[in-house]
Amino acid sequence: MSEPRLRRATDDDVDGIERLVVAAFDRYVERIGKPPAPMTADYDELLHTSRVWVIDHGREIVGVLVTQDHSDHLLLDVVAVAPTAQGGGHGRALLERADLDARELGLPEIRLCTNAAMTENLEYYPRRGFHETGRGVQDGYHRVFFAKAP
Repeated sequence: MSEPRLRRATDDDVDGIERLVVAAFDRYVERIGKPPAPMTADYDELLHTSRVWVIDHGREIVGVLVTQDHSDHLLLDVVAVAPTAQGGGHGRALLERADLDARELGLPEIRLCTNAAMTENLEYYPRRGFHETGRGVQDGYHRVFFAKAP
């Protein structure tokens, strides 16, 4: 079997990205009371407005990262790993790719937000060097904001 490969996403990946996002975020729908924001994103549009990376393993996309240049920081818009591939270092690889995106773009900070109901993320991101910068309601979601230097 082939090794997982991190690469830029293409138009041919949109269906696989959408399947992965549903698999990764579906468990949070009940906790939040509605689909998490990544489940409602337009990945076809994001391919043309953001940097979209995937990890493919064979014919399956097992990870996705969407980053956006906001002139003074890099926003991690989506980070997702397939439930069947979690624990394999894919999340770390995607966050390392985000660090590279920020450095390539000359941006001094990486920011992200997660839903307060995604308690696993509230522990995960600080272990990856992020610090909490605030909490609030944004776009109808209870968010926790994080930042770090690349």
